[in-house]
Amino acid sequence: MQRKGLFKRKSATILSIFVIIPIGFYSKFYEGPAAEWVNDSLAGVFYEIFWCLMVFLFFIRIKPFTIAVIVLLATSILEFLQLWHPPVLEFIRSFFIGQVVFGTSFTWSDFPYYIIGCGIGWRWMRQLQKFNDSRGPINGRKN
Repeated sequence: MQRKGLFKRKSATILSIFVIIPIGFYSKFYEGPAAEWVNDSLAGVFYEIFWCLMVFLFFIRIKPFTIAVIVLLATSILEFLQLWHPPVLEFIRSFFIGQVVFGTSFTWSDFPYYIIGCGIGWRWMRQLQKFNDSRGPINGRKN
């Protein structure tokens, strides 16, 4: 990938991250109709998209589908960690950012939203790949 294409892709990815962060935080504080669903379930979609974009930003040679699968697996592990309550995790969860990253309570119903978020994240990363140079995806590979 040429430097110009890499710069455009990274810039677009950073812009995307700066768009998804306030949307994700807003979803945690939303108080309108269906607030409980937005706060507790829909927010998981934005959480997954954020992590897909973060990995995509730093690991330019990993395919978007692989990133989406890795993020889904990692966040699923974090979901199961919510069943575990050692003092160190409880301390981390006592802070807002710890609650956002590690969660506070396990629920099976989060998994469909994680899958949806990773699917949207995958499509989003595919769109960001279009900012590559004229030679197409990295090393001429399709993802």
